[in-house]
Amino acid sequence: MSALLGKKIGMTNIFSADGKLVPVTVVQAGPCVVTQVKTKKTDGYNALQLGFDEKPVEKLNKPIAGHLKKTGDKGFRVLREFRTDDAEIVEPGATIGIDIFVIGDKVNISGISKGRGFQGTIKRHGFSRGPETHGSRNHRKPGSIGNSAWPGKVIKGKKLPGHMGTNRETIKNLTIVDIRHEDNLLLIKGPVPGFKTGILEVLKTDKK
Repeated sequence: MSALLGKKIGMTNIFSADGKLVPVTVVQAGPCVVTQVKTKKTDGYNALQLGFDEKPVEKLNKPIAGHLKKTGDKGFRVLREFRTDDAEIVEPGATIGIDIFVIGDKVNISGISKGRGFQGTIKRHGFSRGPETHGSRNHRKPGSIGNSAWPGKVIKGKKLPGHMGTNRETIKNLTIVDIRHEDNLLLIKGPVPGFKTGILEVLKTDKK
């Protein structure tokens, strides 16, 4: 297995061995419990469903509680599925921890970006602002968006003001610079998507 669910703790910085100050994001990764095993024979593909962030069983609805009976008396707030070729050798209820990673591994991290509400084109799309002097009244407006006689409409997909954030985002090829096994913490170089306590998917990658 090369993936774990985690929770974003926040950002800090540490000194590397050569004395450089490295900005890092602290991620609590796992431990995750295997809640379902899918194989080609039963489901047409190999995958493991992982549970993360324990929750009292009595607070689960009946369908989820019944689904999690195989894993014992534990409930989970988050369930995610990951493809893997090793699904057939794993049993439901097995625990997957931070030991699957080593310092220097490259990972792809996915999460839900921060919601920023309704924003204009400058913040949402990086548009330039208009002149601020000589009587200009066009400071932060988007400008002309339509067409003349043909086609006489706003082209679909035009960059306009609107809701920003709360999208699934993935940042690739981030480096694990330190691992704190006693606290299940990964220290990952650079920022990752989402807000503090947001759920993340940490997936090991071999791409350079």
